[in-house]
Parts: sequence; structure tokens; C-alpha cells
Amino acid sequence: MTLMTTTATINTTTLLAPPLALYVHFPWCARKCPYCDFNSHELKNTLPERDYIGALVRELDQHLPLIWGRPIRSIFMGGGTPSLFSAAALDQLFGQLRARLTILPSAEITLEANPGTFEQQRFGEYRALGINRLSIGIQSFDPAQLQQLGRIHDHHQAIHAVATARQAGFDNFNLDLMYGLPGQDPNAALADITQAIDLDPPHISHYQLSIEPNTAFAHRPPRLPADVTVSEIETACRTQLQQAGYTHYEISAFARPGRQCAHNLNYWQFGDYLGLGAGAHSKLTQAAQQQISRQWNVKHPREYQQLAGTAQATAGQQTLSWSDCVLEFMMNNLRLHDGFSPTLFTERTGLPLQLLQAQLQQAQSRGLLCVDADRIYPTARGRNFLNDLLTIFT
Repeated sequence: MTLMTTTATINTTTLLAPPLALYVHFPWCARKCPYCDFNSHELKNTLPERDYIGALVRELDQHLPLIWGRPIRSIFMGGGTPSLFSAAALDQLFGQLRARLTILPSAEITLEANPGTFEQQRFGEYRALGINRLSIGIQSFDPAQLQQLGRIHDHHQAIHAVATARQAGFDNFNLDLMYGLPGQDPNAALADITQAIDLDPPHISHYQLSIEPNTAFAHRPPRLPADVTVSEIETACRTQLQQAGYTHYEISAFARPGRQCAHNLNYWQFGDYLGLGAGAHSKLTQAAQQQISRQWNVKHPREYQQLAGTAQATAGQQTLSWSDCVLEFMMNNLRLHDGFSPTLFTERTGLPLQLLQAQLQQAQSRGLLCVDADRIYPTARGRNFLNDLLTIFT
């Protein structure tokens, strides 16, 4: 899709600042998983808690002028493995955050955690800090698959982690599960889903294993199931989750009523987020300048700690063009089964929806998109062929 880029050809509306979230990246893991392409580094020495927290605060101070007066609606601490950090270290971080930011009382505050016994011992302390949601990286309950995936927990620790989370006071948590694992068939995948449902988590993330560049699996690829088998697995698991009362609200996310991940919804709805930490990304709307920009930090933890709070810590930045905004809005919102309202498109991009009439009609005529007066959303076919749908908006 070609968009003209002069104000004479497109009548933009006033661009307003959308909801703002905070993402904090913790780049260390006890062990690097062979499938992981995130910015994570195996911890070989003592965890530099104090130095890293100090770097995060310096970076926040640098960015404060960009977000003055905007409340934080959600916080997500990801990695890496944030639960390697002690409650005392996170308490120091939250003290600094609360001194500088307006964090809404209703804010969803999520910490990614592994099911290992060491992390579980800290769940109660994390809850006492005000962290009100955990995302627990189970991946599979099958012992052989856990070994192939390089996980350091076992089947029993995975189950026990859920009980420990509840005992610590977490009534909102997510379980991460993967499918399409080496040698996996539909029965094995359904066994994982059955076990997860038996634990009754409020939220389940269920996503396909993919071989990403620059990972151990890319260098030594395991034998994955055929595409037809993966499709059977996906259909069977989705059906079982829906029959158990989970709503399939996003491509890889299932939730009990009212338990959708607020932080991820902000991403999918093209909201703003400030990213702190090594390799973290930000997307911010500057209403005064009527522009949307992205920036990202240097990746290596040591380099980040040295440069945090200076311009040199920024590895790159970009002001989004109108065509960038259209594509990114669609890439995010069309992941949601409910899609988006026509007014949301204009609010988040500053562009009139009429700009996309030809593309919307094409997607609708191909059976990929439903276009109603109050909602635009992908059809079942559109969800299955999302890349084809998005190509229409490129």
C-alpha cells in the first residue's frame, strides 16, 4: 500500500496520547534455552543487582520529560528471568518508580518467573511489593520435552509453582505453554493442555515453537512435527481450552472472563510503552509534535549499565511515517479476535479510516476481514491466514 506523505493529501486529525505502560527488561537467565532469541544472557557470575537497578533509574530519569503527567496503567517485568532478582532489589526499584511516576492503583503489575524452587521461595515477597500478577514459564509438563527445551525445572516443580503462587496471594497469573515441540503429536500436546486446565490458571499463553536465527536450535535444528500435525494440535488444543471456559481473545492467548492481560492488550491496541533496560524498546506518542516514535537500547548488559542515562545508551530510534502507523496498527490489532473500533484507528494513528477504504474492501472481498459500523475484525479465515491479511496493508 502506498500512502502519500504530505499534509496536503491526507487530512490528519489531532493525535492524542494513548494509555501508557512500562516495560522493564532483566537480561539474565540461569541457563539460555536453545529456542530463545530474546535478549537474554546466561548468568556466569554474581548477579549485579545494585548496579543494574541503578542503571534502570538513570535511564528513567533521562526519559521522564517525555512522559510527564501520564499515568502508568500496567508494568511488565520480562527477560531473561526477572525472578532471579531478589525482592530487596525489586523493592529498591519500585521505590524509585513510585517516587517518579504516577502508577494507577488499578495497575496490573506482572513479573515473569520460572517454576524453579529458588524462584518459588520468593513469590510471597514479590506479592508483598505490590506485584499482582505472575507469568510462569512452564512450556511443557512432559519431562522429555522439558529436557529437550533446556528447561531447568521438572514436571513436579511446574505444578508446585502454581500452588505456591496461590499460597502467596496471587489470584491472577499466566502459564506459558508451547506446542509443535520436537516429536510432539496431538495426544501429547493435549496432555499438556489438560494438565494446565486442571491447575485452573486465569490465563494461558499457548504458542508454537519456531526456530529463530542465532539460537542453538537454529544451529542444530530438532525434528519438528509436520505442518499438518501442528495444525491438528492447534485445533485440538484450542477446542479443549474453549470447552473449559477460556476465551481465545488473541492469537496465542486464552483467558477466563475479565482476566485478559492488560499489558499485552495495550500493545495490541497500539498503546504507548516506555521500555527500560538492556535491549528494551519504547513506543511513545508526542502529542505536542503530532508524531509517534520508537527507540531501542543497546543490548549487552555491561554496555547498558555503563551508558544508561546517556544518549549513547540508545541503539536506534525512528519516527513512524503514516504508512508505518497503518501497518503497525493493523499488525497489532488484527491479532485480537475482536479486532478494533473505527474510532480507535483514528485516535491511535491520527489518520482518517477513509484512507484505507480500498484495502478494507479488498480484505473483506477475500473473506479475511469483517467490516461493521462499530467493529473491524478478522474472520476465522483471516486469523488462519493473518500474514495474507496484513500483506493487504503493506
